Amino acid sequence: MICALVSIGVGIATEGWPKGMYDGLGIILSIFLIVMVTAISDYNQSLQFRDLDREKKKISIQVIRDGRRQEISIYDLVVGDVVQLSIGDIVPADGIYISGYSLVIDESSLSGESEPVNIYESKPFLLSGTKVQDGSGKMIVTAVGMRTEWGKLMETLNEGGEDETPLQVKLNGVATIIGKIGLAFAVLTFLVLTGRFLVEKAIHKEFTDWSSSDAMTLLNYFAIAVTIIVVAVPEGLPLAVTLSLAFAMKKLMDEKALVRHLSACETMGSATCICTDKTGTLTTSHMVVDKIWICEKTEDIKCGNSESILEMEISESVLSLLFQVIFQNTACEISKDENGKNKILGTPTEKALFELGLLLGGDFDSQRKEFQMLNVEPFNSVRKKMSVLVALPGGELRAFCKGASEIVLKMCDKILDDSGKVVPLSEEQILNISDVINSFASDALRTLCLAYKDLDDPVYGGSIPDFGYTLVAVVGIKDPVRPGVKDAVQTCLAAGITVRMVTGDNINTAKAIAKECGILTEDGVAIEGPEFRIMSPQQMREIIPKIQVLERLHCKI
Repeated sequence: MICALVSIGVGIATEGWPKGMYDGLGIILSIFLIVMVTAISDYNQSLQFRDLDREKKKISIQVIRDGRRQEISIYDLVVGDVVQLSIGDIVPADGIYISGYSLVIDESSLSGESEPVNIYESKPFLLSGTKVQDGSGKMIVTAVGMRTEWGKLMETLNEGGEDETPLQVKLNGVATIIGKIGLAFAVLTFLVLTGRFLVEKAIHKEFTDWSSSDAMTLLNYFAIAVTIIVVAVPEGLPLAVTLSLAFAMKKLMDEKALVRHLSACETMGSATCICTDKTGTLTTSHMVVDKIWICEKTEDIKCGNSESILEMEISESVLSLLFQVIFQNTACEISKDENGKNKILGTPTEKALFELGLLLGGDFDSQRKEFQMLNVEPFNSVRKKMSVLVALPGGELRAFCKGASEIVLKMCDKILDDSGKVVPLSEEQILNISDVINSFASDALRTLCLAYKDLDDPVYGGSIPDFGYTLVAVVGIKDPVRPGVKDAVQTCLAAGITVRMVTGDNINTAKAIAKECGILTEDGVAIEGPEFRIMSPQQMREIIPKIQVLERLHCKI
């Protein structure tokens, strides 16, 4: 800008009006364009992200408000709401624990301490941004938004500035070098021209005789030097970079990808590997029961139109037990929305089982009224199962268990045969059931075993046993792949970008989904987290380029 002003001043003095203005105005126009293009792009992106923030507000949570359970937006949460928390939930606000079972909170995001914190009546404080690691509970909201501890932390973090991108650093370095070279040549040119002019005056013995034409000559030499500096300093380079990034951003917007900062286009353009999760990213995150093994028979669940029909030939006693193991051992609830329609609230896996029970004609409300809940052990990643203890209408005790197939199957020593009778579980039957579980998993199904146990011995005293169960059914739950995922993966591969799946799901399920999406190829490697962790650094370096599926359970990378 200084050069522009000097150029205008010298230009008017040497070339007159308006020709002397051209060089300086060109520089000013270039600066103006750089600023305007960047500002307009940032403004357009801010409008796009305002819409995105509006979409983000659609995150819903379950609360008790106005005396009934309902689902509201996380941004509509107010002080006094009672929030239902279960495993995997992020605590949406600061609050106080009211009731629940074995509530354990991971506060590492706030405190940095990896040790989980037990929450109970004597230690009831819950902080926003922490994660429910185990158990379930209810909390009453005491602070929301920026008044929470998480909000205060985010406010502090947002005060930091932004670093330049690698491209900007390189271009600034190049521009500085070119500027220094241009300045050196400009000074050298001015000194050479001025020296020659003074030598000529000395030769002609006119060194003491100065006129206005001599002053104009020296001013013209200075204008030449300024012109060299202006030409040498690449003031158009930032404009070219800004325009190219703006065009890249526009193309990304056409592909429904929003970019907040122009510099991100450069970073994204350098990507060579994409690590993607499975559930909810490659898949729809709406679980449905696809197959069920019961009474030693495998049946496909056929879902047609709104009137879903399940064709199965099983006895009433087995069907009654199936209803009990589904509806008694669940964290799902049925709630009415604002329009009076029934809505199932719960995790995707729980909802899939719950919908199976409703599909078979089960009545959730009557089941819950007939049985008295005595004890609950919620699902967590260590136990990999959920168990409940209930009192039957006649006073007897019965325990229900569901969870990871390999865990629950080991707890069973009896099974319902094809006639619905309870018979001892033989080694041959265990092998057959394991084959069924593996066949389900190879079809990209998440498998769960459902079992029950009648408690005749009063020594349990309310505790839930871990052995002696009767296996009722094995279900295969499917999370369908999103439309267009396979084409997107092929596009990435064609562009030279490696796509890898990193998931916490069963390795067989992950491999099946990866094959369906086109991620896992014949020469690719699918590996489990514990196996990867015990490798030496040299082995890791050798296998990492080939890894296409990584089951990350207990794997910290």
